[in-house]
Amino acid sequence: MAPSNISPKSRLVALLLCWFLGMFGVHRFYVGKTGTGIVQLLTLGGFFIWALIDFIMIIIGSFTDSDGAVVFQWTEPGSR
Repeated sequence: MAPSNISPKSRLVALLLCWFLGMFGVHRFYVGKTGTGIVQLLTLGGFFIWALIDFIMIIIGSFTDSDGAVVFQWTEPGSR
């Protein structure tokens, strides 16, 4: 069942950014969480633990964007 408040950001893009650049917090910048993105950048993803937790949250569909909307859809709306 899909959450009622769904982000327009792509879950696949967030997942790939987290996998390849998670230690730099790039996935957080992508979803608009600039403040925590900077903290992850300065701490190398919370010493990799924070990035790993984010990765798991993205996979299970509970990661949110800066507006509190769940990054749930694998593609952005309107993409093919």
